[in-house]
Amino acid sequence: MLDIEASYGLKHKAKKTKLKVGEGITGWVATSGKPMRIDDVSKDWRYVSIDPRIQSELAVPIEWQSTIIGVLNVDSHEKSHYTLEHEKEMEALAAEAAQWLSYAWEFEKLRQQAKQLSTLIEIGRTIVSQEDLEKTLEGVVRSAVLFMNADKGKLFLLNPDKTELHLIASWDKNKENMKRERMAISLSESIFGVVVKKCKPLAIQDIHEESLIHCPEFALEKEMVSFLSVPLVFGNECQGVLALFTSFPHRFSNSQIQLLQTLADLSGVALAKARLLERIVQTEENLREGERLLSLGLLAAEIAHEIRNPLTVIHMLIHSLKSRIQCDPVSQKDLEVLEKKMVQMNRIVDQVLVLGKAPQPLLESLRVEEIIEDVLLLSRHKLAGQKIEVQTAIAPSLPKIKAERAQVEQAILNLILNGVQAMKEGGRLEISAEIEDNETEPYLAIRVKDSGPGMSKAEMEELFVPFLTRKKQGTGLGLAIVQKIMENHRGKVKVSSTLGEGSTFSLLFPLFD
Repeated sequence: MLDIEASYGLKHKAKKTKLKVGEGITGWVATSGKPMRIDDVSKDWRYVSIDPRIQSELAVPIEWQSTIIGVLNVDSHEKSHYTLEHEKEMEALAAEAAQWLSYAWEFEKLRQQAKQLSTLIEIGRTIVSQEDLEKTLEGVVRSAVLFMNADKGKLFLLNPDKTELHLIASWDKNKENMKRERMAISLSESIFGVVVKKCKPLAIQDIHEESLIHCPEFALEKEMVSFLSVPLVFGNECQGVLALFTSFPHRFSNSQIQLLQTLADLSGVALAKARLLERIVQTEENLREGERLLSLGLLAAEIAHEIRNPLTVIHMLIHSLKSRIQCDPVSQKDLEVLEKKMVQMNRIVDQVLVLGKAPQPLLESLRVEEIIEDVLLLSRHKLAGQKIEVQTAIAPSLPKIKAERAQVEQAILNLILNGVQAMKEGGRLEISAEIEDNETEPYLAIRVKDSGPGMSKAEMEELFVPFLTRKKQGTGLGLAIVQKIMENHRGKVKVSSTLGEGSTFSLLFPLFD
């Protein structure tokens, strides 16, 4: 399309004239690249009238580096007004105009690059100083919209499962006070899925084409026409997409795509920084929690040690009293209750001492199937009394583990008792053992699965905190001891649970060569 960029002597209405390439005298010059001198425009079928006073016309192409970039045109109210000399002078003016236009374009290009560089530096400073990820990303989206002369911009991040894109930041230059949108788009149903999977930019000149009309990201953008999306990449993985929309047809240039990709890369840096800060804060919190638990464990172990001696004396006195008052059944019953409570207190003291001392295990080669069999034999009466059905699934030819038998038995027994407490009305307990590749390393996994009520995410986060329990008769030490035993064996404890479906605890023992 040919637009009148500058004029002198034209009527105001004529200044708005637009010609297609090839239309009118001017269009023919733009197509052929050759000058045209028309003595009588009324006799030339190509002429498009914009002013009835015009009688003759002279048009010469403006060419730069073998490309026609415009047309220099003069009109006269007299017929046969322009001569060959006029034509040569116009060609010289057109050549000079082409040179000056190239300077102007180069200057404008440098000005735009300087502006872009300044904004990129400012965004970099914001990323370094700003801790609020959403505000940083909103600034990136706003800069992208203004730079690219777009109307809307949106930035989506992948969810942890990498099945959906969640809208994190957006900006609309036509709305001053935008409410923060909430949007989740399935990757399989979205055109953004192509950008994420191929990790390459995607530009669409008209989003209203029939094949794209049902895309969820376009359904809400009825006033928009053109679209550009680039991947947000960090750590060699696509983390999301940055997208722009225009309300007019636009073909995005390579430089615009590169600029938007740079802004997306900066967003990736901001995202990585936010996640790093989150990890640092979590690490600091874990260290503080570890110090607190260590102090608490040492204090508890010292108190337990001091309590054990008086408990032993009291226990001996109870036995002595029972032998002396055999004739008094009421006193005998009271002493039996006291004895049971003393046994319970001794058990709590033992658990505290295990947690506080953290003894190093005496390693030996053990068969997992034998340990599971012995623990089930030990707990069979408890399981039968609670009407709990036990199912075992031990994979054949399992390798031996290097562990201390007593500690492994205690860990499995604690998990079984934990499952029993979760199934107050009876249920099913599944115990299995198999090889598992966890984080590229092989482990022998012993799993205890119950059919209890399951746990919420909040409950799972507090499972291994010592002395914290939701059970009326619990001490809050059983699972903490399990975790301590697994740490001593350089292993791990993993938990998975669904409300209404039960919980599964996995003891992961490393397999050594």
